[in-house]
Amino acid sequence: MKHVQLLSTGVLLLLLGIAAPISAQERHEEEAQAPKHEDQAKPAKEAKPEKQAKPVKQQQAKGQEKQQKEQQQQAKGQEKQQKEQQQQAKGQEKQQKEQQQQAKGQEKQQKEQQQQAKGEQKQQKEQQKQAADREKQGRANSPQAMSRQEGGSVSSQRPQRSSQDEARQRSEPALRLSTRGQGRIPDAHFRSHFGRGHRFSIGSPRMVNGYSRFQYGGYWFGFVEPWPEGWYYTDEVYIDYVDGGYYMFNPYYPGVRVAISVVF
Repeated sequence: MKHVQLLSTGVLLLLLGIAAPISAQERHEEEAQAPKHEDQAKPAKEAKPEKQAKPVKQQQAKGQEKQQKEQQQQAKGQEKQQKEQQQQAKGQEKQQKEQQQQAKGQEKQQKEQQQQAKGEQKQQKEQQKQAADREKQGRANSPQAMSRQEGGSVSSQRPQRSSQDEARQRSEPALRLSTRGQGRIPDAHFRSHFGRGHRFSIGSPRMVNGYSRFQYGGYWFGFVEPWPEGWYYTDEVYIDYVDGGYYMFNPYYPGVRVAISVVF
């Protein structure tokens, strides 16, 4: 019986000894396999929305920052455009002011020209009146009028000329005529040196720059018309302003005149 009990006890211990490692091994395998199951379960459990939301927020923030920069650049562009428009408006305003000033200057110049034209017109009227008065006075004092008053004839007042005077007159060359100029003698000087009351003899004409000239009263004169037949350079003549021009008169030949021109 004792042998049987011992045998049973030995078998039991043997079984326990075999079972213990097996159990330990099973537990070790279960422990080793447990993380794997946990790892396989993690993707299903760990769908972390916060970690996935971070890139979206960052991209959204970057987009907003980019949009802000674009808005700032657009604002700068609009500000620059406004400045350019303001400068352009100032330039146009300056140009308008210059045009207005130019228009005022032109208006002022036109007024001055009108006043000058009025002054010249007034002066011309005065000169025409003076010329008419001189002509009237010259006609009243003409040899013909004087001869009628004295009961004589003009031909009886003609000067006596010697043969030497006639020879000298015939030897004079023909006059080189000039065109009528626009030279004028001041009225005060004209009244004191010219007119019927101031007679003179021209002597022989001189050639100046290819034209016939004579000098009297501080002025040079040119001939616009030929020397009349019967007139001598030794005759006493006078210069008067008639019909808007200067003429030479010979008191002994009424009704005849020679156009002359003032030469400066």
